[in-house]
Amino acid sequence: MSGSFHLPTAIVVTGAFLLVMGLVRLLRQGRRGSRGFVSDVDHATHATLHTASMASRHLQDGLTPEGTARAAKHLRALLGSPAIAVCDPFSLLAWEGVADHHRDRARADAEEVLTTGRTIVLGQDAVGCDDPDCPVKTAVIAPVVTEDRVVASIAAYGPQASAGLARATEEVARWVATQAELAELGRERTRTMEAELRALRAQISPHFIYNSLAAIASFVRTDPERARELLLEFADFTRYALRRGGAFTTLAEELRNVERYLTLEQARYGDRMRISLMVAPEVLPVTVPYLAIQPIVENAVRHGIAGKEGGGQVSIVATDRGSEAEIAIEDDGTGAEPEVIRRALDGLADSDSVGLGNVDARLRQVYGDDFGLVVETAPGAGTKVTFRVPKYAPGVHA
Repeated sequence: MSGSFHLPTAIVVTGAFLLVMGLVRLLRQGRRGSRGFVSDVDHATHATLHTASMASRHLQDGLTPEGTARAAKHLRALLGSPAIAVCDPFSLLAWEGVADHHRDRARADAEEVLTTGRTIVLGQDAVGCDDPDCPVKTAVIAPVVTEDRVVASIAAYGPQASAGLARATEEVARWVATQAELAELGRERTRTMEAELRALRAQISPHFIYNSLAAIASFVRTDPERARELLLEFADFTRYALRRGGAFTTLAEELRNVERYLTLEQARYGDRMRISLMVAPEVLPVTVPYLAIQPIVENAVRHGIAGKEGGGQVSIVATDRGSEAEIAIEDDGTGAEPEVIRRALDGLADSDSVGLGNVDARLRQVYGDDFGLVVETAPGAGTKVTFRVPKYAPGVHA
C-alpha cells in the first residue's frame, strides 16, 4: 500500500528549524532578552516565521516565475538586502528591490553557482556599476539544491558581503529548496492518485455493465417506463464513474452515485437484495475521495450477497463523529477469510477484490495511516468495512 506522505511534514519541520535557527542566530547579535514579557529573540523568531509563511504561500506550486516573483519580496525581507535575484538554469525568475539596472546581469552572475552548486561571493569589481550612489556593490549567491540537483540560485545584493549575510543566504536557499521539494511531492501525490483512479475506472466490471443492460432490456417490453428510468440511472452512473474531474467529491455526491449503482443491481436481484441507508445530514457536505464508497458497496454485493442463498442486506451508515465523518458499509452475506481481505488491502489479491486495496491506499495517501479501511469479516458472518475522514483537511476540497 502507498504510504501517507509523512516526508513533507519532516521537511517542513527541518526547513523551518534551519531557517529560524540560522536567521535568528544572526539577528540576536549577542543580545540578551529584554525584561519585558517578549524578548528581542522572540520578536525576531516571530517575524522570521511570519515572513517565511508569507513566502511559502507563493511557492506551493514550486519555483514558477509567477510564484517566485511574488515570494521574492518576502525572501528579500528575510535577508535584509537592498535587492535579491532568483534564477533557474535557464532564466531570471525574479528580481526584487532597488538597482533594477543590475537585473540584466543577474543570470550571468549566477552561472557559476548553477553549474557547480557552490556558494560564491562577488566583489565590487564583478558587480559594481558607474553609479556612486548605487547600493548594489557586492553579491552573495547560494544554490537551491533538491535531490542533489541545482534547481535555482538566490543572490543577495548589497553594499557589502559579510559572513553573516552569506550564512543567511544559504539558510534561505535551503528553505526554498524545501518548498520546491514539497511542491514536487504534492505533484507526485496527485499523479499517484490520478493513476489509482484510472486503475479503478478500468476495473468497472464488464459483468456489471452487461448485466445492467440485460436487466434494462428485460423491462423494455414488460415495463417501458421502468426500463427508461434504469437507462437514465445507468447513464448517470457511468458518467460519474468515468468523469475526468478532481480527485475529491462530497459525500452527498458519492452516496448519490452509490444509490444509482444499487438501483441497477436491485433490478437484477429484486427481493433478494435489501438496502438500508442511514446518513446524518451534517456529514453530507464533507469532502471524500472520489469513488471511495462505491467499490466497497460493489464488493459487498458481488462477494457477499450474490453468493448467499436467499440474498441478503447491504447497509450504509454515515455518522457524525465531531471533527470526523465515519462511513460504514455492512452486508450479511457469505463473509470471507481474513487473510483474503488482508491480501486485498495489500494489493496482492485477484482483480475481483483489488478495489478495496485501491480505496485503502488513497485514503492513507490523503489523510495518513490512521484513516485506512477497517474490515471485520469471517466466513459465514458477513463483512463490515469502516473508514473515517476528517471534516477538514489541508489541500482537500471537492
